[in-house]
Amino acid sequence: MTDPTPEKALVVLSGGQDSTTCLYWALQRFGQDHVEAVTFDYGQRHRVELDCARKIAALAGVRQTVLPIDTFAAIGGNALTDDAIAPESGARADGDQALPNTFVPGRNLIFLSFAAALAYTRGARHLVTGVAQTDYSGYPDCRENTLKALELALRLGMDSRVELHAPLMHLSKAQTVTLAQQVGAMEALSFSHTCYNGEVPPCGHCAACELRAKGFAEAGVADPLVERCRQQGN
Repeated sequence: MTDPTPEKALVVLSGGQDSTTCLYWALQRFGQDHVEAVTFDYGQRHRVELDCARKIAALAGVRQTVLPIDTFAAIGGNALTDDAIAPESGARADGDQALPNTFVPGRNLIFLSFAAALAYTRGARHLVTGVAQTDYSGYPDCRENTLKALELALRLGMDSRVELHAPLMHLSKAQTVTLAQQVGAMEALSFSHTCYNGEVPPCGHCAACELRAKGFAEAGVADPLVERCRQQGN
């Protein structure tokens, strides 16, 4: 009796901390030869993350596809694709229900739909994304109920058994650092990018930088990106 065809996975790799951790999670779960990555060029302010994603994919030894999506930049109206809007700084006040100006409406829905289409052509049934509803921002397209609804829509619309995985969904940032250690992602994280302002070394004052720093501090682990920049004298 022959072994069944190995399950394949496609990871949405932005080049950030969370997606990098998820890439290595997928490598551990599905195996080196059965994982690919897809990265989206959507006109983001922090375009340095595209180079980071390429470096991380190469380091991990996985095939990477970069797909251009310029519609978000054409729509504008948010701090990640509109140069006229500066990303918010600092933590949000308790009870603040308004979405931050870094929310790109529909971004994860579109990303995962395109990823599912690419996965279909690759014969990959599993999609892996780094979204987490425990993130401070409360982006509605990062919530578990959104992913469950999208998974059903993709299955119906593509007549497939596609399965969405969000390993970080219920983890705190400190817990994602611990997971990164467990799956061997720490070296890759030294090349990752989080800063909304696109600065290297990271600016340290945008909301994304503060959240990342808080996670590493709570985990009691030095951020490998910060350490690499320090060693290189940046």
